[in-house]
Amino acid sequence: MLSVLLFVLFASGTPTFTPVLPPSYPLAVRNPYLSAWLPGNQAAELPVAVPQFWNGQNLTWSIIARIDGQAYSLFGVPVPGAGVKAASVQSAEYTSTHTTFTLTAGSASFVLDFLSPISPLDYVRQSLPFSYVTVSASGTNGATPDVQIYSDIDNSWIGQFGEDVQTSWSYATTEASTSVLTLTPGGTANYSEVNDMAQWGTAVYCARGSDVSAGVGMSSDVRGSFAVNGSLSGSWQWRPGSVIGFSQCLGTISAPTNVTFAIGYWRPAAVNYMGNARTAYFTSSCQDINCACVHALTDFQAADAEARALDATIAGKASSVAGSNYSDILALSARQAFGAIDITIPADTLDTNDVMAFIKEISSDGNVNTVDVIYPTAPILYVMAPEYIRLLLEPVMQYLATGDWPHNYTVHDIGSNYPNATGHNNGTAELMPVEECGNLLTLAYMYTKASGDKDWVEKYQSLFQGYADYLVVNGLYPTQQLSTDDGAGSVANQTGLAIKAAIALKAFGAMTGQTNYTNYGDQFAAVLYNQAVGVDAGKTHFILVENADDTWALEFNLYMDVLLGLNTFSTDALAMQTSYYPSIRKPAGVALDSSLDWGKTDWMIFAASTAMAQGVDNEGVRDMFIDDVHALITNGLNPVPFSDKFFVENQGPDVQGGWNSYRARPVVGGHFALMALGGPSQILVGAGESHKRASLGRHG
Repeated sequence: MLSVLLFVLFASGTPTFTPVLPPSYPLAVRNPYLSAWLPGNQAAELPVAVPQFWNGQNLTWSIIARIDGQAYSLFGVPVPGAGVKAASVQSAEYTSTHTTFTLTAGSASFVLDFLSPISPLDYVRQSLPFSYVTVSASGTNGATPDVQIYSDIDNSWIGQFGEDVQTSWSYATTEASTSVLTLTPGGTANYSEVNDMAQWGTAVYCARGSDVSAGVGMSSDVRGSFAVNGSLSGSWQWRPGSVIGFSQCLGTISAPTNVTFAIGYWRPAAVNYMGNARTAYFTSSCQDINCACVHALTDFQAADAEARALDATIAGKASSVAGSNYSDILALSARQAFGAIDITIPADTLDTNDVMAFIKEISSDGNVNTVDVIYPTAPILYVMAPEYIRLLLEPVMQYLATGDWPHNYTVHDIGSNYPNATGHNNGTAELMPVEECGNLLTLAYMYTKASGDKDWVEKYQSLFQGYADYLVVNGLYPTQQLSTDDGAGSVANQTGLAIKAAIALKAFGAMTGQTNYTNYGDQFAAVLYNQAVGVDAGKTHFILVENADDTWALEFNLYMDVLLGLNTFSTDALAMQTSYYPSIRKPAGVALDSSLDWGKTDWMIFAASTAMAQGVDNEGVRDMFIDDVHALITNGLNPVPFSDKFFVENQGPDVQGGWNSYRARPVVGGHFALMALGGPSQILVGAGESHKRASLGRHG
C-alpha cells in the first residue's frame, strides 16, 4: 500500500482540464457492451487510474512507455512493477468523439487519444464494434529518445471476474501486418448478461506494424518483460490474472510518432429479434474477427478525420445556439447517446436492405427499444440522422403489426432485457398507454417531417390510426398510470400526459392530413389551458394533476409542439409556463414536479428549448436550465457516466447536485433539443455508400 501511495504522489501534478473536468470521460463507447469510461476524479492520476464499464465494473486496460530503457506507466497500472515510474499528467480534454490526455515522462511527451467514432449515416462505420486509442510520442527540449509502447487488456472486458472462469484466447497475424489478440468466455449462452455485461461474444485487441510483438500471461510477467526488454517474448500461458498485450517499437523519436490500437467486442449474434439473430451491419462485408480488425485499423484515419470535423461542427453550432456551457454539455452527451445503439441486419441473410436499430434502456430497466427512451433521445437523431428514428421504431412497428401484443394501445418496449427483443405477447409490460401512444405518434411525425418519407407512415397507417383513436378517448383525462418518469409513480389525471396526447393528435393530423385529429388536439389544449383544467386558478402555470392548484410540474412535453411547429398551445401558454420556472427552482435546479426532490437533465433542456419558442424568447430561463445542467457536470460529486437524474436540493440523505440512480443513459441525446430548433439534418456525417445501399430498401 505504501508503494502505491508513493507512486500516486509521484504522479500527482496540477493538470488542466478542457473544457471542464467531467464526471466521467468516455474512452471506448460504441454500443451497450463496448462502453469503457474513466471516472473524472481519477484523471489527475492517470498512470494509476482504473477505467470502468459504464455500470461500474473495473476494467484492465494499461498503457506503458519505455523511454531510453526506463519504463513509465501512462495509463491503467494501479500497482506498478519494480522499476516502473509514473508519468506526469499535464492535461485532459474531451470533445464529442475524442478524449485526450497529455503526459510527460523522462525526455518524452505523450498524447493518449481515445476515439469512439460517431458516423450515423455510414452504417458500416457506425456499427463496427471498435474504438481506438492512439499513443503519440515526441521528444522534449530537443531530445530524441528511444521509445517503445506497451498496452494490454484482460478478461474483465468479457465480464469474467472470478478466479475459475473459463476463458479462451487466440493470437493471429493477418493481412496488412495486423496482429489480433482475442478473449472469449466459455460456458455462457448467447444473449446472456451479468450486471449488464455481455456473457457471449469476444473481446478483441488489434495492432498493426512489422515491429509489433505480443504476449499472453500474468500481468506482472508480461509487463515486467516489456519493462526490461522493450518487447514481448517467452512462453504464452493463460491462467487467472493473465492479460493479453502488445508491444510496439517506435524507435528513435525525432518527430512526433504514434501507434494506434483498436479495441472491440465482437458479437456475431448481436440481438435476438423475435427468435431471429441479427448481427452488426458491417458483417455483411466482414464476417470474421481478423477481417474486422484489418477493416478497423484501415478505416482509422478516415474515421478520425471525420470525427474531428464533427467535433468542430458540434462545438461551433452549440456555442452559437447557447454559449460555451451548452457546448460543454453536448460534447459530453454525443458518444453516450449513440453508445446505447446497435445497427443490425439479419444474421442469416446479411440483407443490407433490412436494417433495424436497437437501443438499450441503459441503467434504468435494460429494456429493448423503449418508446419513451427513444422519445427523449430523438433530438440528437433529428439533428444528425433522422433516419434513426425510423430505424428504432421499425422493430416496434413490426412487432405490433403481428397482433401478438393484445392491447389497443402501443407497447412500452419490445423486450424486458436487452438484447432479447422477444415482445410481450402476454400483454404484461409497464402500464404507460397514453405516454407511449403519444410518444409513438409524435416520433413518427418527427421522422416524416424531417425526411419527407410518406411511405413508411402508410405502411403502418392502421396501427397509427388505432393509437390516435385511443388518445381521442383516453388522452384528455388519463386514468391512473405511469408517465415516462415512472420513478415518480402512477397518478391519475396527469396534466403532462394530457398535454402529450394533445400534441400527438395534432402531429397525427399533420402527418396524415386528417383535420379531425388536428381539431381534437386543439380541443384538448383549449380544455387544459383556456378552460383552466390543466392550469392553476391564477393561470400562472400548468399543474401536475388536473384541477389540483397546489401542484406543479416541469412540462417538458410542450417542447415537441415547438419543435414540430404544431401550435397546439398558444404563445401565451408557453410564456406562462416558462416564466414560472424561476419561482420553483431549488438550489441545484428545477425538480420534475412538486412532489419530488430530483430533476432530469433531458427534460430541463426540453424546457430550456421551449423557452426559446417564437414569441417567448426567454433567454434568461434558457440559460438558467443550461447553467444548472452545466453545474451538475462540473460539481465534482458524480464520478459516473453523465447521469440525467439528480437531486436538486438537500433532503435527508439526498445531496443537491448528486446523481440519482441513472448513468450512461442515451436520453442525454435530448440535450440537443435546443440545437434541433434550427431544423433537421443540420450535421450530416458519415453519408457513405453503405447508407445509400441500405436506404434503397428502407420500407422493407
